[in-house]
Amino acid sequence: MSADKDGQLCRPPDGRKTVLAAAEGHENKPTGPKPVPERQVSTSPGIATLTDNTKRFKLSSSQATQESEEDMYRDAEEIEREKVLLVCGTGSSDFPENKLSVEPEVGIMDYCQKEWRGTTSQAKCIRKGYEAVSQKFISIRRVRGDNYCAVRATLFQALSQAVQLPAWLKREDMMLLPEKLMEKYGWIAQWQLRQKWTSKVENLVDEIKDCLMLLKSKWKHMSEMKALAERQVACDELFRSEEDEYKLYEAVKFLMLNTAIHLYEDNEKGKEVPVFAWLLFARDTSSNPSQLMENHLNQLGHTGGLEQVEMFLLAYALQHTIQVYRLYKYNTDEFITLYPNDPEEAWPIVTLITEDDRHYNIPARVCEETSL
Repeated sequence: MSADKDGQLCRPPDGRKTVLAAAEGHENKPTGPKPVPERQVSTSPGIATLTDNTKRFKLSSSQATQESEEDMYRDAEEIEREKVLLVCGTGSSDFPENKLSVEPEVGIMDYCQKEWRGTTSQAKCIRKGYEAVSQKFISIRRVRGDNYCAVRATLFQALSQAVQLPAWLKREDMMLLPEKLMEKYGWIAQWQLRQKWTSKVENLVDEIKDCLMLLKSKWKHMSEMKALAERQVACDELFRSEEDEYKLYEAVKFLMLNTAIHLYEDNEKGKEVPVFAWLLFARDTSSNPSQLMENHLNQLGHTGGLEQVEMFLLAYALQHTIQVYRLYKYNTDEFITLYPNDPEEAWPIVTLITEDDRHYNIPARVCEETSL
């Protein structure tokens, strides 16, 4: 693949045409809230199916999301009760006043029976999916749904399972990354920290460096703990500290940008890149890393979460395989999806659960017979 002077991707060789052909006509527009597709990717056929039967969803308000799904998921009494709670600002379906980022464990089938009591085909499919997951995991932990949920769930799992500091975090030049990138790419000065502009580049460099240092410090701290239970407690505490938590997300987003730049430049030099990179830069809104930052990474956590192709980017940035149980795909070969779908053997694996490819929760406590 090559790019023209405007950063647009040229047509790939035969055999990969389906990736870009699928993407054409399904791009996001750079104005307004970033829409999120109903994504269709499986472990076996590769990511060409990512854009099949694409639908766009606006995540501008919880009410809009609720109204689009209420007839599928809940009975009429539940719907009306939740509408009242949302208007009053006391809805239990969001998060309690202390705004826990990751809620305590509950039995996975108890959670399923409470949340999915309907008789629709969708509800039945989701229940079957939970039953399958319950053969592997005992509990589930709900993750706060503020459009950071994919990053939050992945990072929480990675830190709670950490047994050593990753090699890429040990690199001496890691903390120099913000300064080096901004010297080379002036457009990174438009980076937004939690949707806020920083007036001076020097200040932005220092703030991102501070976020990266915090990520390294916390990862090292977790990896030095010998007991899994101890790490879980420490993670729970960390993800209750809103200031530190969101600094970690900024660090992860910057690492995603760095990874995207490397992929783009490798492709420009004619080097082999992962297949998902073709689709990542084939979108109208991210034909190059600058657009990816402006229209996607700067919006992450605000007008939308991660799209499915960006889950691949997250996996590469953290060098972790992300395994996702996609419950609405139960009884298909897309029920369990891996990001990337050809993972590196040395990468640790984190596991998430999604009911719709938009919100992610965390399965907990591997069943004893499964672990044996």
